[in-house]
Amino acid sequence: MDMNLQEKLKILADSAKYDASCSSSGSKRSNKDGIGNAAESGICHSFASDGRCISLLKILLTNACIYDCKYCLNRKSNNIKRAMFTPEEVCQITINFYRRNYIEGLFLSSGIIKSPDYTMEQLIKTIELLRNKYHFNGYIHAKAIPGASDSLLKRLGSLVDRLSANVELPTENGLKLLAPNKESKKVNEIMNYVKNNQSRKYAPAGQSTQMIIGATKERDLDIMSKSSSLYDKYKLKRVFYSAYVPVNKDSMLPSLVRPPLTRENRLYQADWLLRFYNFKVSDLLNDDNPNFNILVDPKTDWALRHLKEFPKEINKCSYYDLLKIPGIGVKSAKRIITSRRNFTIHMEDLKRLGVVMKRAKYFILCDGKYFANSSVFKKNFIEANLVLEEKDMSIVNREQLRLF
Repeated sequence: MDMNLQEKLKILADSAKYDASCSSSGSKRSNKDGIGNAAESGICHSFASDGRCISLLKILLTNACIYDCKYCLNRKSNNIKRAMFTPEEVCQITINFYRRNYIEGLFLSSGIIKSPDYTMEQLIKTIELLRNKYHFNGYIHAKAIPGASDSLLKRLGSLVDRLSANVELPTENGLKLLAPNKESKKVNEIMNYVKNNQSRKYAPAGQSTQMIIGATKERDLDIMSKSSSLYDKYKLKRVFYSAYVPVNKDSMLPSLVRPPLTRENRLYQADWLLRFYNFKVSDLLNDDNPNFNILVDPKTDWALRHLKEFPKEINKCSYYDLLKIPGIGVKSAKRIITSRRNFTIHMEDLKRLGVVMKRAKYFILCDGKYFANSSVFKKNFIEANLVLEEKDMSIVNREQLRLF
């Protein structure tokens, strides 16, 4: 019996939820007498608490696959319900959802069918139809298929706003163990091609990738070193970290009851420190301390291990020193720099400037004054209070937006 469009959508939207490597920012594609707009003002920057973008229609072209990756729900050896959209069906759904204001764009990936080239051709055919027949100028993020030819990669990049190719696992050994059909070399070739060809007309929003966390035994140090290398070498916009979800039973997979979401969150926090706070991997982790502290965030953990550098005087320390203070972000640091040109900042001013005082108060002076008696400036006291604060924070459910 033929499957109707709604059944396909349920299957292929659900199959796509494990791919975290989509982000809707950074494109300037304008509307030229068509539907949708991928300019920044036309894209809804809505993200789940774990970093997953929820403003896009996120689907697979098909969940059929010739590969047998141990961790993947869609691997060929799994006995699951399979489906495949036609290019016309993807267009109909995208336009329908856009007109209903459900979405602002499309994230399209696919299982590998027949070959990487054949799969890429199907993705291109779908997006060409959406752009040229339906005149959809909205944001499109597509998954480039490792192993496909450069000519196809060139065509795909000219149609979409962002491309991604997933490294999948942090190390080559992990990839060989759990995804023997995949080669990191082929992913690197895609990243290098996109880096060298990116322009206003080719993948204008750049590229991203995803690493699955917890399926193999890499340390946080290995993961962050990999991410730092990818940012430096290929100028990626984002590395997404996806906590391993135990959807398959296999002797080579870890026995987890639930995904390591706290670890995933720590990696995202550290990633932010590398990209915007002038931290290096070696500041946060080393061979003696190869994994993040689950109890406190990476910046707080760094501050507690370097307590001799604190407390810092808010009215005097540099912008980069401000960024090293827990509870102070990029925006609040800039506000502090601007404000202290006009007046001396006191403790009561900091909350208004965006400082998270529950964390920052332990590490700062304001006009020479500490928030309490100086006798409490001790690692054990500070750490105990900050751990309690973390435990009191409510845990947000990390569930992909449902379409039905």
